[in-house]
Amino acid sequence: MENTDTWEATDGLHEHHHFVAGKGQSPLRIDKFLLDRLENTTRSKIKQAAKDGHVWVNGSPVKQNYKVKPDDAIKVLFAHPPYENLLTPEDIPLDVVYEDDAVLVVNKPAGMVVHPGHGNYSGTLVNALIHHIENLPNNADQRPGLVHRIDKDTTGLLVVAKTEHAMTHLAQQFFEKSTQREYIALVWGHIAADKGTVEGHIGRNPKNRLQMQVFPEGEQGKEAVTHFEVLERLGYVTLVKCWLETGRTHQIRVHMKHIGHTLFNDERYGGEKILKGTTFTKYKQFVENAFKVLPRQALHAKTLGFIHPVTGEKMSFDSEIPEDMVACIEKWRNYAKHSQA
Repeated sequence: MENTDTWEATDGLHEHHHFVAGKGQSPLRIDKFLLDRLENTTRSKIKQAAKDGHVWVNGSPVKQNYKVKPDDAIKVLFAHPPYENLLTPEDIPLDVVYEDDAVLVVNKPAGMVVHPGHGNYSGTLVNALIHHIENLPNNADQRPGLVHRIDKDTTGLLVVAKTEHAMTHLAQQFFEKSTQREYIALVWGHIAADKGTVEGHIGRNPKNRLQMQVFPEGEQGKEAVTHFEVLERLGYVTLVKCWLETGRTHQIRVHMKHIGHTLFNDERYGGEKILKGTTFTKYKQFVENAFKVLPRQALHAKTLGFIHPVTGEKMSFDSEIPEDMVACIEKWRNYAKHSQA
């Protein structure tokens, strides 16, 4: 459990992170516990924070060698408020696909984080949006304009609410799963079935908090449903179209890995390794070149459909597959053609 949106202060300190250790937590040093859960940090930074009295457990500061126990309430506190709460408008170019008084549809590039968070306090889509539009409404997490999000290195379409009414209306559509979202992904391995559906609750991986994982029995996590269809089989990789019924964090990345088809070059989930293919040096070199052409996970949010919150009209948008992904697919297409010749 994590809460990073509170401004509660303790002894003049502001809460930046809050975790509650699970009931099955085995004794683990707090610096290791936090290292597994915080992005963009190092053990030395965590040690320094503990030394400075900024790491608290159950209401009191602890040293770096404190052993975390089940149900411990752990907080990281600093003298300054969380940076993500101090939003600064930034003049960052936006690829605007559509805009009117109620909504904005943007095509997000690779490498752009959607909203500020730990380690990413500027250069985000939200920083760009609040420069582009005044008085954006906040969502439940105090994030202006956002009704959904896509990962930093995923490209593609996002709809932004410009008014309170649009925010409520669009949020309801996402909640009711009535929006249409279609993604294109390149995954490792040969998918034999032409179509399929992946079901399995998704929740945070207890061993690696930066990853999500599938809990097939549904005893943990939230319900998640992903449909896929094979577009092209390219030897040791497959090009697929995925559409979502639900919108869980890393959903396509986690579901495709769960069925044995990790996204190509998805570093967080092991897709940056050669997962299928031969042992030939020439093949290894080919894959390394493909990784260089597409230095991120092969995932693009291609289409987006929703009901306009004011007019009631069905809106549908499509975006081109970005050049880096096209180049990578083309490489695999040529490889598959020549290896079958």
